[in-house]
Amino acid sequence: MKKLILTIFSTFLFHLLTNAQDITGSWNGALNIGSTKLRVVINISKTEDGYKSTLDSPDQGAKGIPVSKTTFENSKLSFEIPAGGIQYSGDFQNDKFVGTFKQGGREIPLELVKGNVVIEAPARPQEPKKPFPYHSEDITFENPKAQITLAGTLTLPQKEGVFPAVILISGSGPQNRDEELLGHKPFLVISDYLTRNGIAVLRFDDRGVGQSKGVFKTATSADNASDVESAVAYLRTRKEIKQIGLMGHSEGGLIAPIVAATNPNVAFIVLLAGTGIGGDKLLLMQQELIARANGTDEKEIVLTKKMSEKVFELIKKSNDDEQLKKDLGEYIKKELKENPEIKPANQKEEEFIAEQVKGAMSPWPWMQYFLKYDPETSLKKVKCPVLALNGEKDLQVPAKENLSAIEKILKTSGNKDVTIKAYDGLNHLFQECKTGSPAEYPTIQQTFSPVVMADFTKWIKEKTTK
Repeated sequence: MKKLILTIFSTFLFHLLTNAQDITGSWNGALNIGSTKLRVVINISKTEDGYKSTLDSPDQGAKGIPVSKTTFENSKLSFEIPAGGIQYSGDFQNDKFVGTFKQGGREIPLELVKGNVVIEAPARPQEPKKPFPYHSEDITFENPKAQITLAGTLTLPQKEGVFPAVILISGSGPQNRDEELLGHKPFLVISDYLTRNGIAVLRFDDRGVGQSKGVFKTATSADNASDVESAVAYLRTRKEIKQIGLMGHSEGGLIAPIVAATNPNVAFIVLLAGTGIGGDKLLLMQQELIARANGTDEKEIVLTKKMSEKVFELIKKSNDDEQLKKDLGEYIKKELKENPEIKPANQKEEEFIAEQVKGAMSPWPWMQYFLKYDPETSLKKVKCPVLALNGEKDLQVPAKENLSAIEKILKTSGNKDVTIKAYDGLNHLFQECKTGSPAEYPTIQQTFSPVVMADFTKWIKEKTTK
């Protein structure tokens, strides 16, 4: 539940020259976020009415983010993404733009240049380096239901032998087999730790990502669950594997119970920041907690929450996408009359409404499924052992509300092997942190808490040595 975070030249001749210049193409820069740099790419094209552009954040795996307004006047480049609270303004100086990137109350200097920007790789001391003291092989397996081939890596403690295995299930958004984000590779770190401790691990690229086939943007959590089912089926063909467990992070913690609820071949599940409450309630909490951590004005937080509640309500009730677009447009138009400050002053009303409707329905149909799905549906059917873990500073899947809901559902439905634990000082990625804000993720050198890895490894061994 994968967000982004002037010198004025006076001579008339200089303005003529810079305004006449062709600024189309890709402009690259790097945002300094603590000890980490985050690459940014603005792709500009010319239209009859001026300019249009899209934004890429390569280190976050985001590409083609629509920019609502792009201008280049008097040697100044400006662009806005109201849905992300993003603004940029920079002056053209010496073949580059020098300016300020603003998001969530933060202002960060940003220079944009033509051509690639090379940045030093962030320090990630936990990331394992080859050669590994275990067997690793790249594999493929079929999902016959979706008619796609998925690709991943299977690591075995030794090439020969029989071992318990864990399938890693990534969080929301397009993820590769390492669940790579913001310079971190948590699944690589976890798989290395588990395999060194006698547990085989299968991790794979999401459909449509890396070497896996299929289309990611049209997939729901249910579709992703069918990919995990196929991974279970594949491991059952391997002579080296005995018990098979699932370990899901974030949305992966929603998917693991969906699979375990109906698949008797799942011996256990580990939920890392898994969800126990409905997607609509979760997103409202997430939105409010992150906004407050980023210093957003309280009035804006209240208004945003009110609008999101109504938007989620309309989405949950709708079974007709075209009618939903009309209903959302009418609602946003009504809010705009009551709260005109929610629209940038220089943006046309119809453009703002269209942008907000598109944002509310993106990614679709994933968002529709996530908002409507109640985790209790599958959790109450899970009878295998469950370990549910959270960081107490998690702002994306708050620990108290989700862990208590998971525990209550499982125990009420008769599951007698349930363990839950919250960890002080850890965020959604299970990193030791200060605030828990996603803005901290790339600035932290630690990829995943060794304490948590030791705990779930010990628990898995206890459940698989019977």
